[in-house]
Parts: sequence; structure tokens; C-alpha cells
Amino acid sequence: MAVRVEAMLSLEWSDALEVPNSPDLANAPAELRRSWVNKADEKQVLATYRAVNAVGDAPAPWWLRALDRGKLSSRAEGHALEDAVTELLSSRPGWVFVPWVDHGEVGYWEFVPSETGVYGPATPTTVQFTASHRGWIHLVPAHRGPGRPQPIDFTVADLRAQIEDIELIA
Repeated sequence: MAVRVEAMLSLEWSDALEVPNSPDLANAPAELRRSWVNKADEKQVLATYRAVNAVGDAPAPWWLRALDRGKLSSRAEGHALEDAVTELLSSRPGWVFVPWVDHGEVGYWEFVPSETGVYGPATPTTVQFTASHRGWIHLVPAHRGPGRPQPIDFTVADLRAQIEDIELIA
């Protein structure tokens, strides 16, 4: 008799990513940090992620993927980056945090005024967290029509320095 461990491990990991229900909509990444991956011992979280990821591509927050690759020193460093982006964008008119994303992901910020482009409705400018480069941020310009726009690698410093230009272009 063969026992399939993968399904149970995947189910446990899915539960570990779940944020307990709340009647309020999250307005920032910090408001979503109620799941096991955000609260449990960091070494245990990383070990569990690696076990699940060895079986298949496991969903995870950007900071956990970066931590797993040795590119981020701690979960707290990832949270601090999310908080820095939140501090910048939440204080500016037009920026809204979008918490509903793929399972395990943190969410992203969108610049609502950019939804109405010169030629009609558009997909708004977004700021997304990523583990694909050491700046940890992708800026996706507003776009419309077929095809996917190429994200631009950014840092918090880049975002801070260019935010007014980004809003003007949008």
C-alpha cells in the first residue's frame, strides 16, 4: 500500500498561508500578516516551505521565496520593505492597496487615476512586490489592449524619487 504524502503536505501548506477571516478589507500588507507563515518561527516556516516546494511549486509570499534563495536576511526585512512602500503610497491620493491576489501572495498597490487612459479604460499602474530582483518591487505602467506590459525593476528609493513622475505619466 502506497501513501501519498504530497497531498497532505500541500493541504497543510495551504492552511499555513490562509489569513483568518476579517469583516474588514485590508488596506495594507501589514493587515494581512495574520497567517501562520507570518507569525510562526521563521526557521520552521522556511523548513516547511522547502519541504512543500520540493514536491511541487508552492505558492508563497515574495519575501519567503527571497528568504529561501538567501537573497533576503529575514521575514522582518521583507515586512519592513512592504511597510516602507505602504508609508509612501498610502499617504498619496489615488493609490489603493489590492489584497486579493494569487494564493500566498501579499497584494499590490494600484494608482486608480491611471484606469482611465487617453483612449479609454486601461489597466492601472501597479506596484507589485517581487522576489525576482534585489529591489523587490515591480512597477507595471498603465496599459490597455492585448499583450502583457513588461514590469520595470524598482527599489523603494526609486519609487520615492520618481513617484510624482509616475503619477503624472499615469
